[in-house]
Amino acid sequence: MTFDLKQHLAAQASRIEAALDQLLQENALEEETARPPRLLSAMRHGALNGGKRLRPVLVIETARLFARDDDGILQAACALELIHCYSLIHDDLPAMDDDDLRRGQPTVHKAFDEATAILAGDALLTLAFDVIGGETVHDDPTVRLRLSRELSRASGIGGMAGGQMLDLESEHRERTETEIRLLQSMKTGALLRYACRAGAILAGAPAEDVERISRFGEIIGLAFQLADDLLDVEASSEVMGKATGKDAEAGKATLVGLWGAPKTHDELKRLRAESEALLSPYGERAETLTALANYIVNRSN
Repeated sequence: MTFDLKQHLAAQASRIEAALDQLLQENALEEETARPPRLLSAMRHGALNGGKRLRPVLVIETARLFARDDDGILQAACALELIHCYSLIHDDLPAMDDDDLRRGQPTVHKAFDEATAILAGDALLTLAFDVIGGETVHDDPTVRLRLSRELSRASGIGGMAGGQMLDLESEHRERTETEIRLLQSMKTGALLRYACRAGAILAGAPAEDVERISRFGEIIGLAFQLADDLLDVEASSEVMGKATGKDAEAGKATLVGLWGAPKTHDELKRLRAESEALLSPYGERAETLTALANYIVNRSN
């Protein structure tokens, strides 16, 4: 039977959505005082709005590569997705990218208000570290601490948030290829690299394999950003579920803007070949990750 990636991704996304729904229930947890309904509604609006759930799927599939697939992996995957969802809420704010739509729905600050959107992002961010520290994730507290530290670094000043800052500073300014690669490796690549590392670490993979799969994460991180920037140029807002053409309008520094579309397509092909070479030692066990890499390179929304 031919492997159906679309069906597999849909099944994993449903599994992740259900787990996120449980994490965002109205009942306060032990040592919480209460969960204000409006804030919780905004958090749910920002986190339970569909999507392919690429980052948590990468955690799950990388762990499966090394023979672990259980509720602890799912919880770790959800922690990463909570970080991603917080970043999208803040990224959509008027002071950042000023977007009205996200996945075809009003962004959180449009559905609620700016102050609520900021707090919803803050709350999702902090909830992520509550989740990653849970005993279900791994029975060894040293492993949980390592994951928490790496998640902090991937999402903070030396990772995603720092990359967002470099991106803002690059608007309407010329940037070299090296500078653009740096900001994109932080803004987008850091969390994708973490996703792959986390799955391997949780599954107890040897250090050599953790580093190999980390490089795979770096490759697909760059590929994801290149494909995303191409879609901003080539796709319609109806297909994307959000406004397109905004990178050029905002004067953002992108490799697509520097190279043009033909060279970008060539680079995506090269990255796909490198990702396949990295996974080749794992044979058929890496079927899903190989398919995911191909999907990222060829994505149309």
